[in-house]
Amino acid sequence: MSIITLTTDFGTRDWFVGSMKGVILGINPQAVVVDITHEIPAGDIRAGAFALMASCRCFPRNTVHVAVVDPGVGSNRAAIVVRTPEYYFVGPDNGVLSWALAKEKVLEIWRVENEAYMRQPVSSTFHGRDIFAPVAARLTHRVLMDSLGSQLKDYARLNWPQPQVVGGVLRGEIVYIDHFGNAVSNIESPAKSARKVRVPGKVECDSKSFYQEVATASHSASSVPPAIWRSP
Repeated sequence: MSIITLTTDFGTRDWFVGSMKGVILGINPQAVVVDITHEIPAGDIRAGAFALMASCRCFPRNTVHVAVVDPGVGSNRAAIVVRTPEYYFVGPDNGVLSWALAKEKVLEIWRVENEAYMRQPVSSTFHGRDIFAPVAARLTHRVLMDSLGSQLKDYARLNWPQPQVVGGVLRGEIVYIDHFGNAVSNIESPAKSARKVRVPGKVECDSKSFYQEVATASHSASSVPPAIWRSP
């Protein structure tokens, strides 16, 4: 089984995602294409990086992960393929792959330059269809990495904010808000002694572990909602 995942900011109203899938299936009709999400806010590289990081390890070995949140499309930013012991990662070298790669052992990084692996002619605004999709499909055919282009020593990285303890207070940062409105922080698990959560400019609230731990009455308009810890 050849699995390719797609994480983009393309949405589902237009033809963009469908076009990428068509290119993939034209090269490998047996490929299984999985949508992680196409609802990343337009151009929000951090949100794309988080979605990929949060989901990529749910997939079997040798899955090809494609992430396209690419406000620099058409510029001189590189298109890259990164191989780890478990996966292949394909996307623009703008940091969108970096949070997922931070938890992987990187074996090799290649800049995609071989036009034989691209859909022609290559659009200056749609590298998802013309570069990333066909390269991902060919990776499922186990092409030689050194045939892609030139090897790189590193990739662009987004800073991952580290939580800090200041004056006995654990300070973190909201890194993602999901469609339920859950604010996911960079604190993977709170200290056992943590009992309150405070947001700057807001009243502090109780710390809880799961939703039904909170009494229904606490959701009234006059109450302060609890904070539920969700790991990234």
